[in-house]
Amino acid sequence: MPQRLQFPVSSLSAAVGQSRGRAETEILLLELPAGRFYAQSPDLHPREEPVFASWALPEPIRYSIPEEMVKGSVVGNLSKHLGLEFRDLQSRKLRISGEREYFAVSTETGELVIKERIDREQLCGKKPVCVLDFETVAENPLNFFHITVEIEDINDHSPQFSQDTFDLQISESTLPGARFILVSAQDADVGSNSLREYQLSPSTDFSLVNRHNKDGNKYPELVLEKSLDRETQNSHQLFLTAVDGGDPARSSTAQIRINVTDANDNAPVFSQDVYRVSLPENLPRGSPVLKVTATDKDELVNAEITFSFRSTGQDFWYVFDLDANSGEITTAESIDFEKNKDYSLVLEARDGGGLVTQCTIEIEVLDVNDNAPEVLLQSIPSVIPEDILPRTVIALIKTRDKDSGHNGEVSCEIKGKVPFKILSSSKNSYKLMTDGPLDRERIPEYNITVIATDKGNPSLSTSKILTLVVGDVNDNPPVFLLPSYVIYVPENNPSGASIGSVSASDPDVGENGLVSYSIVRSDLDLVPGSSYVSVSDHNGDIFSQRSFDYEQVRTFEVILQACDSGSPALCTNTTLQVFVLDGNDNSPNILYPTLSPDSSVLFDMVPRLAEPGYLITKVVAVDADSGHNAWLAYHVLQATDPGLFSLGLRTGEVRTARALTGRDSARHRLLVSVQDDGQPPLSATVALHLVFADSLQEALPEMREERTDTLDPNSELQFYLVIALALVSVLFLVTVILVIALRLRKSSNLDEWGCFRPNLCSKSGSGPPANYSEGTLPYSYNLCVATDQGKPVFNVPKCNGPLNPGQDLLSFDSSRSSYPPFGISDSASYPVKLDMVSFPLIIFH
Repeated sequence: MPQRLQFPVSSLSAAVGQSRGRAETEILLLELPAGRFYAQSPDLHPREEPVFASWALPEPIRYSIPEEMVKGSVVGNLSKHLGLEFRDLQSRKLRISGEREYFAVSTETGELVIKERIDREQLCGKKPVCVLDFETVAENPLNFFHITVEIEDINDHSPQFSQDTFDLQISESTLPGARFILVSAQDADVGSNSLREYQLSPSTDFSLVNRHNKDGNKYPELVLEKSLDRETQNSHQLFLTAVDGGDPARSSTAQIRINVTDANDNAPVFSQDVYRVSLPENLPRGSPVLKVTATDKDELVNAEITFSFRSTGQDFWYVFDLDANSGEITTAESIDFEKNKDYSLVLEARDGGGLVTQCTIEIEVLDVNDNAPEVLLQSIPSVIPEDILPRTVIALIKTRDKDSGHNGEVSCEIKGKVPFKILSSSKNSYKLMTDGPLDRERIPEYNITVIATDKGNPSLSTSKILTLVVGDVNDNPPVFLLPSYVIYVPENNPSGASIGSVSASDPDVGENGLVSYSIVRSDLDLVPGSSYVSVSDHNGDIFSQRSFDYEQVRTFEVILQACDSGSPALCTNTTLQVFVLDGNDNSPNILYPTLSPDSSVLFDMVPRLAEPGYLITKVVAVDADSGHNAWLAYHVLQATDPGLFSLGLRTGEVRTARALTGRDSARHRLLVSVQDDGQPPLSATVALHLVFADSLQEALPEMREERTDTLDPNSELQFYLVIALALVSVLFLVTVILVIALRLRKSSNLDEWGCFRPNLCSKSGSGPPANYSEGTLPYSYNLCVATDQGKPVFNVPKCNGPLNPGQDLLSFDSSRSSYPPFGISDSASYPVKLDMVSFPLIIFH
């Protein structure tokens, strides 16, 4: 419920504004969860800012909560204070980053809640202010927010004495007003909840005074109010109560038993009531600290003084050694400023009669720069992409130094020249940011050395290596090994064979570095380049898709493309130029002389009085090949008179070699061969017909005679084909008759069929046939008719012996496959293969 309280305006002037001339005003404090308050006045408008916290960014967000809150308790609406929308909580992944996470962020509401039990005494001990600093990390984009939670003390600890009973000896001769320091109680709480005062049970002989040390610790002093009489009362029992300032207050009680001793007139006296000394930390064990002195006016045993530490409940005496006789104090162990900044000891001097005097020794420890800074790396990514933008936060760096003052002030820097920098975010917190572009292909990994140095003299430093792996991004297109490629392919190559290869590399890795090849276009107009060559998409091998013809395509250019498998893919083009090498696959083509349109022979007329060297004609030929394959040479293969003419080897010019004589023929024929220079060479032939005459009337008879000798072979071939067709028809009829006769012979034994038996021309038997008594001599031939270049050829075999009378007239020897030519005087003129048809021919004389 809201509470109406009266506050001085001066104490809340920042919250409520001007007081309007009044000394006090009525303020309504609205208490919210986690110890936060909002102020409201009847005369003022409500404030939106918290009274006891500063929420301005980038300053840390501050909360204040009591200790020992239940797990899950709400500290504050963190998402609202960070300015985050509720719908962004899932994507921003708001979380706590710290060495030990006492808090957590609710993913549903964005509130900061208690995660673990918080014990202020365990965390901060006796520190007056207990603060937990941590960072809140938000992603997308990555950012850090500093949170400070002040842990307020609650009165959960009672003051405690080290013992329940304490003994104190007081001489009966002690004068009233003497003071005795009693044992102190310890309270783990701080502030108003800490030890407030000591109370003594009612007594007429003693009173109690509350005192405090330099460090603010309170201790009780017992004051003797009147003289003691041992003979009347030798002991006293008092109860000392320690009360803290909590609400409700907590307390504890210890019993003090006072023994009254016999008289010892003079107690020891210290040279000082309070000894103060300053020591640097890290002194070696046994180092001198202080030497105290005390005197006693008594004599003999009562003047013998011994020194000892008086337990005050803080138990610091174990850090130091005391010589009981000399009063010299030395260090018993190393002094650490980070553990205790000062020590307060109570020293007793006791004489032989039992009189005791106490003094206080206050030791201040001076800090020495003996602690190197610590470097803590948080939220380190495993991989950072190489296309990350400059000034992007990638990690949080925190430093810590146990020393104080200048010795605890730390600066942080990065060693070496790297594309990163650190930027101070708050006290001892830094952001690691990118400071330039990254290139994984150049540097795939960075080892960043972070150096933290304090400001002590001499300064101490600590370095820590942070390894950042740069992730690959598809930012490099494939690169061909050569700017362009040239392939030489001989013509008539086999289709589908490999003719070359291209290669491209990509410095990226994985899919980004996987290269595939393809054909983009070519300079061929009518057909696509892919119909001539193809490329393997995975290794760049070039294959021919057809057999190349130099005479059709001598060179062509193909644009090849290499693309990686990234997304999006990057590509690079290169030029592939293919040169087709000529092969000798074309025979020379004779352009002149040629046959006339009616296929008649053309003649060249030469004057009879032509001088030697006279140009008669010229054989003109071309070769579709090129280079050596197209170099032509002219030779005379056959001539009527070889010595009469000369032929130019390279020109093909036909000239007279000498003058014509009366014995020379007027008509000549030259067979000229034109041969190229290829391997193997190819050639063509042409026949030249030359007539020596002075006029056309004189040359005409020679031309007619030549034409008569060179009849058209096609007409003669047709004639012989007609004859061959007639013979085949007759052969077919005879075969049919023969088959019929053989079947009739098997079915009947008629004598008139006896003449049709085999081996008529064999030597197996003799005897005239009974059916042939008319005297007709039968002759049997195997006639082979063949065609050779359009002319028929007849092969007639001879009979094995004379035909005897009575032998069969019909005979066929299938074992003979070839016969000497019949009716052909010069069989050598027809060297080509003959197509032969063989059939029996029966001739009756």
